[in-house]
Amino acid sequence: MGIWEKLSTLVRSNINDAIAKAENPEKMLNQVLLDMRDQLQKAKTEVAVAIADERKLKAQMEEEQKLAADWEHRAMLAVRETRDDLAKQALMRQQEHSERAITLAETWQKQAAETERLKESLRQLNDKIEEAKRKKNLLVAKQKRAQAHQRIHETMAGLNDKSAFEAFDRMAERIEESERMVAASVEVHEALSSGDTLEKEFKALGAAQGDQSIEWKLLQLKEKMQLGSGGNAKPQQALKPGNAQQPQPHNDIVKDAVLEEDH
Repeated sequence: MGIWEKLSTLVRSNINDAIAKAENPEKMLNQVLLDMRDQLQKAKTEVAVAIADERKLKAQMEEEQKLAADWEHRAMLAVRETRDDLAKQALMRQQEHSERAITLAETWQKQAAETERLKESLRQLNDKIEEAKRKKNLLVAKQKRAQAHQRIHETMAGLNDKSAFEAFDRMAERIEESERMVAASVEVHEALSSGDTLEKEFKALGAAQGDQSIEWKLLQLKEKMQLGSGGNAKPQQALKPGNAQQPQPHNDIVKDAVLEEDH
């Protein structure tokens, strides 16, 4: 099993375990993100080791290719010096290094392809972790909203019991009844403390007559003021209280005024 398969299996296992134990979703999501980051760090280390191995293989391949080229150059030098025996030995060494270079090249190409796949997987994992971090707050908000809906549902289910509402209505009726009794008591108290009703009515009648007497005196004053201005003004017809339809002569008005002052 490769590094990516092991990492994916471990992350899925942690997530499934967190979901199964999701007593506190926010806490579990934070823990999942921590586990994913830990695994990402381990994956980075293993990918770094794979990259180092790939570069080592490449360096060994290039070294073998260089040695093969060097021995080929030596063989050519031996041929120029007519040393065929040395040329043959040099060609044998050149062939050995060439074969090792070919083998290392194949191994290095496989390792390089695997390294690139691991690096791409690592980038994908890092992107998924960043996406999970962005989605965490949304998931937590959804969970809290679901919990709030559940609490509201439970509260409404509890309110379906009519006894609570009936008790509330009875208490409201009792309060209203108390309010009516207080108003009735105040009304009775005012009726008893008001004294003789007949006497109150006569007092009211006397006050009304007093108001009429003031009006009558005002008319007399206006009449006097007209006479005092030269006697040319025509006397206005005065009205006695209670007899608004019968006019009186001027002398009668004066007599009435004198009698009223005597009283």
